[in-house]
Amino acid sequence: MHLPMTPAQFAATLDSTNLRLDATEGDIEALCREAVAANFACVMIYPTSVPLAARVLAGSNMRIGTVVGFPSGRFTTESKAAEIDAMAKAGAHEVDIVMDYAALRAGHGAAVGAELKELTKIAHGNGQLIKVITENCFLTEAQMLEALRLCEDAGADFIKTSTGFGTAGAKKEQIALWAGNRRGGIRLKAAGGIKTLADALALLEAGASRLGASSAGALLAEYKGGPAAKASGAY
Repeated sequence: MHLPMTPAQFAATLDSTNLRLDATEGDIEALCREAVAANFACVMIYPTSVPLAARVLAGSNMRIGTVVGFPSGRFTTESKAAEIDAMAKAGAHEVDIVMDYAALRAGHGAAVGAELKELTKIAHGNGQLIKVITENCFLTEAQMLEALRLCEDAGADFIKTSTGFGTAGAKKEQIALWAGNRRGGIRLKAAGGIKTLADALALLEAGASRLGASSAGALLAEYKGGPAAKASGAY
């Protein structure tokens, strides 16, 4: 298999994720320590785990990411804003916010865009990077492109395919659609169902620059020539 980058470069594309409903404190600590050793892009965890991760990662350069409005996006703008601010105080450097994709599907794009602009302003004011999750398994191609425009207009750093809790995860065709229709520099994150190294490489080739994976350590080990990765969950 032709490898397009060094192992270190590949590791830097991975958001090492544990959003399992049964995750323990020990699981989060292990995730954090593995991420430091591998030099992943960030750890991606639930909000209540952020203070623990901040303690474990103190003194390292590892970034902490968390989810907001997860997994449905059907929360008030005020509650999402409060969570962004609370996570900044707790130590989160990155927030993956679920777009109210139900409202987008219902034709309320202007309202969705207004919310994204407000939340992006708050996150950037905190120095946080913002990724907007659109849950593409529930969107038509036209809606995926509308979501891209709304994220671009809001100034979001990334647009992201999936929560990992929908009916399907990332598809290379979705990433390619966004990559071919970007107007500027918004980056693309693929997440959900990245089970093999071949999946990961296909998504990167299509245009993703971040991958959310619950098996980041196994994917990196396979990239270095180890045994095939076995994903631990839907994410």
